[in-house]
Amino acid sequence: MPPRPVVPPAVHDSLVLEPRDVRFDWSRLPLHWIPDEPMATHTVNVLHLLLPEGERWFVEVFKDALPLITDDQLREEVLGFIGQEAIHAEAHQEVLDHLLGQGLDPRPYVRQVTWLFRRVLGKRPGLTAAQQRENLIERVAFVAAIEHFTAFLGNWALNSPGLDRAKADPTMLDLLRWHGAEEVEHRSVAFDLMVHLDPGYLRRLRGMLVSGPTLFHLWIRGVRFLLAADPSLNGSVRPTWREAQRIARRGLLPEPSRMVRSALRYFRPGYHPTQEGSSSQALSYLAGSPAARAAASR
Repeated sequence: MPPRPVVPPAVHDSLVLEPRDVRFDWSRLPLHWIPDEPMATHTVNVLHLLLPEGERWFVEVFKDALPLITDDQLREEVLGFIGQEAIHAEAHQEVLDHLLGQGLDPRPYVRQVTWLFRRVLGKRPGLTAAQQRENLIERVAFVAAIEHFTAFLGNWALNSPGLDRAKADPTMLDLLRWHGAEEVEHRSVAFDLMVHLDPGYLRRLRGMLVSGPTLFHLWIRGVRFLLAADPSLNGSVRPTWREAQRIARRGLLPEPSRMVRSALRYFRPGYHPTQEGSSSQALSYLAGSPAARAAASR
């Protein structure tokens, strides 16, 4: 017997997603912002390679989906999601520009990411209206699966004292935790939109089976690229699973086993993103984030 369709719980009666126009000063950011940890630094830096183009793609997909939404509350959440994701893209783009100024050219890898999101996952010309709708819902399912991972990473960033112990750059920590808090805050929106457009379990299953391995592959390639392109390393550091496990044990990266278990939870028929992370913790961080407080005062 196939799993029953997911009916999202009524958990968003008071959810108001606020785009926070944050700004960061990267002028003092060292190339290895986790001191003496180039692999840990660049493993996290893959976010800056993937997110600007990826989140612009999220925004495009959700704008296209707006005419299909018949629930007023969900429409407001989607609009808030669009606003937050647009700001996320620009914040990470600034880090890419800073890396370029430090002699690490991210553009070859970013061009590949851009090709993936615009050509492979973008709008397809020549489709009928029914095919366009199907393609759009499929892309929403991909976003929902990716948002599961960004919420997982956001929850990790909010609960990662290892980065503080390692004396990671405070501005970068604020970027990661501000962004992570907003990912936890809006963690249900993409999933709820997918279920709104197609409550079937197979859509969710397919979205994760495509997005999960693709994201994993892109991340490994990104780490290899950054370590090879880092002008201060001269190719002396190469990523290994042993090193990744050492770094994770120090709390500088998420533990791979926890990420796998999180992905498996997505396949549970009764799963809903509210089961991941804490909205109150996310909002508490946003209330104290230096960048978010500065944005609120402007």
